[in-house]
Amino acid sequence: MQLSRAELARYIDHTLLAPTATPADVAAALAEAEELGTYAFCMPSSFLPLTGNGTVKIGTTCGFPSGKHSLAVKAAEAAEAIALGADEVDMVIDLGLARTGDAAALTAEIAAVRDGIPAPKVLKVIVESAALTDDEIVLACQCAEAAGADFVKTSTGFHPAGGASLHAIALMARTVGGRLGIKASGGIRDHATALAMIEAGATRLGLSASRAVLDGTTADSSY
Repeated sequence: MQLSRAELARYIDHTLLAPTATPADVAAALAEAEELGTYAFCMPSSFLPLTGNGTVKIGTTCGFPSGKHSLAVKAAEAAEAIALGADEVDMVIDLGLARTGDAAALTAEIAAVRDGIPAPKVLKVIVESAALTDDEIVLACQCAEAAGADFVKTSTGFHPAGGASLHAIALMARTVGGRLGIKASGGIRDHATALAMIEAGATRLGLSASRAVLDGTTADSSY
């Protein structure tokens, strides 16, 4: 696969989710996203509202990074983010529901968050694919689709099990069949890996190492 620098940039959600981030860090990262021409910029919801030049979408998270928040808290967090100007919300599912096969509860959780994110605002569902079996990944993707999500996403980038893999991306792509977008995130630090994720089926990339990926170098960032 060959993409121009500008084409690749439009796949990227430039990301700053470090718990030590300051307002100055976020402002600098947003400016970098705008300079690089990425599709979106994703940061913690505590920094909302965030005003940029309008060239990138503003994304944030809910239930991040563990997913072990009550349904009401996740729904309220997502709704508040939208009210404060977010365009996209990446939610972390309760992984225990996927591991136990509780499709009804998992679908209800995602649907409750979706209710606070009216179209055309975007909901991405983080399934933490490295921590799940293939069957559990498929179940989580099916629940996300049933609940009206726009994307399924591999990882938070914070789980010890790891981040995105080509296997998980391909599995997710087969499961959602083009009906949902697929966001690869976690451990993508170079140009070749980014292109491989897109070839496997990713339609968006979550990167903190956006400049290195676009420059064709390798970054140390773990996200």
